Amino acid sequence: MLGIAIGLTGCGYHTAGAAAHVPANVRTMAIPVFKTNVQQFHTEVALTDATIREMNTRTRYRVIHSDDTDASDAMLTGTVLTENIAPLTYDPSTGSTSSYLVQITAKIVLTARDGRVLYRNDRLSFREQYQSTQDLSAFIQEDGAAVQRLSKDLASEIVADVLNSF
Repeated sequence: MLGIAIGLTGCGYHTAGAAAHVPANVRTMAIPVFKTNVQQFHTEVALTDATIREMNTRTRYRVIHSDDTDASDAMLTGTVLTENIAPLTYDPSTGSTSSYLVQITAKIVLTARDGRVLYRNDRLSFREQYQSTQDLSAFIQEDGAAVQRLSKDLASEIVADVLNSF
């Protein structure tokens, strides 16, 4: 029984909104606009906004949209490393692409005010599929909406990783 009790105490469970590896003195977290290494327009802004919303929703930290290291106890930075849009399926009757796959890879680092790295993931990756419109008179560009959906999923994963240390 003692062995089971000891094993359960080290299993990593903790209360929601409390990060296991973020120091207790961290109350304010800065999240500046993520950097980008890609040509696509506004992906870094969508990902930053989604991460701030997710952090505000799921944690007790006061989140500030700043790159001032003195204004916060910790800073979450990100860089969009890659964004690829590739044809996924084709319409056999027209020979045109009927769906696409968007894949984004990002680097995320949480740093304490003193410079210690509290969390780091150099290759966080997510994918989202979207359908293309075949009717050109009603054409709607869907890749931006797919990036918005993907940003929400990626932000959820970022916050979960930061909070849970898994």
